[in-house]
Parts: sequence; C-alpha cells; structure tokens
Amino acid sequence: MSPPVAPAGWSRWLVPPAALSVHLSIGQAYAWSVFKPPLESALGLSGTQSALPFQLGIVMLGLSAAFGGTLVERNGPRWAMTVALVCFSSGFLISALGAATEQYWLIVLGYGFVGGIGLGIGYISPVSTLIKWFPDRPGMATGIAIMGFGGGALIASPWSAQMLESFGSDSSGIALAFLVHGLSYAVFMLLGVLLVRVPRGEKPVATAPSVVEGVQVSARSAVRTPQFWCLWIVLCMNVTAGIGILEKAAPMIADFFADTSTPVSATAAAGFVALLSAANMAGRIGWSSTSDLIGRKNIYRVYLGAGAVMYAVIALFGDSSKPLFVLCALVILSFYGGGFATIPAYLKDLFGTYQVGAIHGRLLTAWSTAGVLGPLIVNWIADRQEEAGKHGSALYGLSFFIMIGLLVIGFVANEFVRPVHDRHHIPAPRKAADVGQRQQPESA
Repeated sequence: MSPPVAPAGWSRWLVPPAALSVHLSIGQAYAWSVFKPPLESALGLSGTQSALPFQLGIVMLGLSAAFGGTLVERNGPRWAMTVALVCFSSGFLISALGAATEQYWLIVLGYGFVGGIGLGIGYISPVSTLIKWFPDRPGMATGIAIMGFGGGALIASPWSAQMLESFGSDSSGIALAFLVHGLSYAVFMLLGVLLVRVPRGEKPVATAPSVVEGVQVSARSAVRTPQFWCLWIVLCMNVTAGIGILEKAAPMIADFFADTSTPVSATAAAGFVALLSAANMAGRIGWSSTSDLIGRKNIYRVYLGAGAVMYAVIALFGDSSKPLFVLCALVILSFYGGGFATIPAYLKDLFGTYQVGAIHGRLLTAWSTAGVLGPLIVNWIADRQEEAGKHGSALYGLSFFIMIGLLVIGFVANEFVRPVHDRHHIPAPRKAADVGQRQQPESA
C-alpha cells in the first residue's frame, strides 16, 4: 500500500497534519492514569497491576518499532498508518470486552499487546517521510508531528474522565468508555491515512546540497556503533524519569497533598494529567526546534541535567507547595517530550537520512525498557512503602532519588557521543544506487 507521490506544487505543510492525526490518537496512552483508580476499584487491582496494560503497551511500542522499522521504510507511511489504525482501535475494542466481562487479562492483551503494536508502528510511521520533506529543519518537522503524541492526553484525559463520570466508573462504564475510544480514534486516524504523501526523491524542497548530503549509515551498521548505544542509554534514562511521573500522575498528586487542608479531587487530578500532556506536547515542538539552533548534544544536557534538579526539588520540597510541585513536574514532562522529538534529528545528524526511520525504530527499544522501569520503580516502591505504613509524599521519595541517579547516567552517556567513524559510512556510489532502487517503487 504505497502512498501516492506528491504532485507538483504539493505543499509540504500538509504532511505534518497527516502525522498529527495519528499521533494525537495514539497519544491517548499518556492518559492511562485516568483509568487506573476505576480499574483498581472495579477489579480489585493493586497500583502495580493496574499499570500492566500501559507497561506492556510501551514494551510493544518499542519492539514493534524496532522490528517494523524496516517494513515502514519499505512500504511507506500509508501502510504504517493503516496498520496502526487497525491495531490501536482493535486494542480498545478487545479491552472493552475485557472490562465488560471483568476479565483483566483481556484488557492487558487488548490495550497492552495489540494496541501497543499500533503505538509502535504509528509512532514511527511519519518520521522518515517528515525528515525527507524538511531536510532543512528536521528538529522542527519531527517535533510538530511527535508533539501530537505528547498532546494526545490533553484531549483524552478530560474526555476519559467525563465519560467515566457519565457512564460510571464500574466495569460496564469502563467498557463503554473503551468502546467509544476505539471507534472514535479509528475515524480520526483514517484522516492521516488518506492525506499522507511522499516526496519525489530525497530533495523535496530547494536546499543547499550540504543540507541533504553527507554522512549516510545503514541501520545494520548503526547498531554496531557506540554512538547508537550511547543514545540508547540517553533516551532510556530520560524516558524512565518522565514516564515515572506520567504513568501515575493522577494518584501521585492526590497522594502528595492527601494530608493537607486542600486535598486534590479526582477531577483536579485529571486536570493535572492534562497539564502534563500540554507540557509534554509543548516540549516536543519547543525544545526540538531549539535543538536546531543550539545543537542536539547541548539540548540533551538541558534535558538530563535540569531534569535531575527538578526531581530533587520535588523530592525535597514538593509536598510543601502545589504550584512548586506542578511547575517542576511540568518542566520534567517538557524535557521528556523534547527528548522524544529531538532524537530523530540527533540520529539524522549522526547517521544521515538513508535509513533513519529503521534506526529510529531500533532505538525505541530503549522506550520499551523505560516503559517497564519507570512505572515499576514508582509503583513497586509506593506499594512497599504503603505496606510499611507510610503515606503521602513518603511513598515516592526513594523512587525520585533513583530517577535522579538515572538522569545523571544519561547525562554522562550523552557526553560520550562523537561523530560516527568513517568505516561505518556507506560509500557514495553504493548509496546512490541503493537510494535509487528504494525510490523506484514509490515513483512508479
């Protein structure tokens, strides 16, 4: 299912909206914490258990992106967006059945496994195409699209909370909310499938040769370089730190201020999730565009170094002030989103555009690892602290200091990133031949 090649005069600015329609939909994953308390109450689950669909979804995101990256490069973005639509929507429908029958394993299978495949294929579906349309501003281009993934919860969080209030927070109400999600997102994602186009060749706009030429490294060679694995660590640490807050955001802010004179209601907690989504979204376009000006390495120094400081402030003073807690969390989530949006451009700088989509897919296995580590650290420690009789902010202190340590590890790994050695580069004659063969089916 090759997408139609853009006709003469086609505006490249129509491609980001196509990507946004997919990313805004699959970005619902960041609103999962809204469903955690109702599921725990309706099905008798612990915090660790209720995190399992989200964790598995992130694991499958990374694995499907890694194994499907080459297929996405070969078959094009329309094929990838169609696969994402089918899997993501089907995951919600299976989850609806699981909630209606109170079979939690079906929710894990649907939302986590099937829906997670849709997350991964959908996430990488527009990346390579966008970089080819915007070789002059790769950070901004990928930031616009990937911004949608971060902003998905800005829509899904209040929408989900309203549905649970209207339908009820019992198993049947949760099932109906899942059903509405699955059908609605299928329609919205279809817009991207119909709109997406690929450029004619590698130079869709008039740019200097130096912008679109230079170092080119295949996906197979890229994974054998130390640069790839340094970036793997950088992404994994940054994502672990951000996802630790995001996955448990709603119950976390309620716990932090449960013992104060102004506790946080469920509605306010859902609003906090939406704010985090806004910060996640703004960081993806704001910080990634900034990286075009100051460089990828410098921007990751900000993400990892300042992120560690924000975590320290929350751990030491977060329960003393709601505005301080919210502000630090928003900054952390903006760095989290910015890290995702900047990494494709970082890869393009180091490895070129030849197979950047496939390289990006392989790198997203770091997200799979972080999707397990972040929620596991926060939820497992919170559950153990609660069993020990602790409550409020004391449930999270230890996990926050662990996050600081992980961010420091990521900061050090970023310092080791250097230009890729010449031995990994594709020779110019072979590169031209390979690219020509790869583009021929798209031009037919």
